[in-house]
Amino acid sequence: MVKQLFIIITLVFLVIMLLPLMTEVKPFEDLSLVSQKYVNAGPDELGSQNLVTAVVVTYRGLDTLGEVAVLFIATAGIGFFLRKKAVEEKDMKSKASVLVRTGTALLLPLILLLGVYIFLHGHLTPGGGFQGGVVIASGILLLMLAQSDIKINISLLYWIESLSGAFYVIIGILGLALAGGFLDNRFLPLGDFGRLFSAGAIPIIYSLIGLKVGAELVGILNNMQRSQ
Repeated sequence: MVKQLFIIITLVFLVIMLLPLMTEVKPFEDLSLVSQKYVNAGPDELGSQNLVTAVVVTYRGLDTLGEVAVLFIATAGIGFFLRKKAVEEKDMKSKASVLVRTGTALLLPLILLLGVYIFLHGHLTPGGGFQGGVVIASGILLLMLAQSDIKINISLLYWIESLSGAFYVIIGILGLALAGGFLDNRFLPLGDFGRLFSAGAIPIIYSLIGLKVGAELVGILNNMQRSQ
């Protein structure tokens, strides 16, 4: 009885806290000065058809670098807490059905291709490095479900994660040295607006982010699998 009463009181307080958000907060009808700058100058300055990409990768590139760093720290923490001796191979036999294994064989290449497409076209359409990396990791997760005895090449994951992060910073420094600031994409030609090879270094930056995020998430999945 006391537990139920506590739950009810908690829910009432949550409603009281959230009610003003539904009744009093009104959407902004006018853009702020910073937003106006992004909207008006973004396509011409950076050559990216996707304005969100222009903001995330270039105007707020340091924030994106911080987000990638947070994901790396989370991956390292999970690997530390879930570390465990390798399970004997006889205990790792696949129990997936034929349907799952067959579906994985057919879908995995398409999932990986979709992930690559998402971060390669992040400057043209909705998507980008984080989304593409997650899609790639989901494909590897499906493979793990189909073949529980599969062994991920940890060394390859470490190299992909490390090199993509290092080149991300190097591109940022090149933007600082050759263009207008850190991660400024204009040290490479902007190309034709709306084309695949456009927006300067943004496609390269998003590709590196996609590889880094994908490698880190696959590392998390691998640590979780090994800890079972």
